Amino acid sequence: MRILGITVPENKRLEIALTSIYGVGRSRALHILKTVKVDPATKSTALSVEQENEIRKLVESYKIEGDLRREVGSNIKRLKDIKSYRGSRHARHLPARGQRTKTNSRTIRGNVRKTMGSGKRKEEKK
Repeated sequence: MRILGITVPENKRLEIALTSIYGVGRSRALHILKTVKVDPATKSTALSVEQENEIRKLVESYKIEGDLRREVGSNIKRLKDIKSYRGSRHARHLPARGQRTKTNSRTIRGNVRKTMGSGKRKEEKK
């Protein structure tokens, strides 16, 4: 099953498989399946053509994939342009929502900074 050029995985349950589309999370996937009256546990191979088309039509009614990525990118660019605090955090690749940065925040900062020991050098044995 393909939706907007994205192949939905066939070996996963539909509620999980639909989340492979950018902009569709678990709750939206469950809402779509509930609207179409399809069991979330079914796999995409067990769907009829009519059910596939209904799911496709519902998913395409939301703002997803390229349009959503463009909108999120333009929102971040706007924050950088007006030089807001959040924009400056995005520009420096740091957490923008008040998280601590002394430890953690590895995902946004990247895993390049390795953890060091206590700073003390071990004395050589004599």
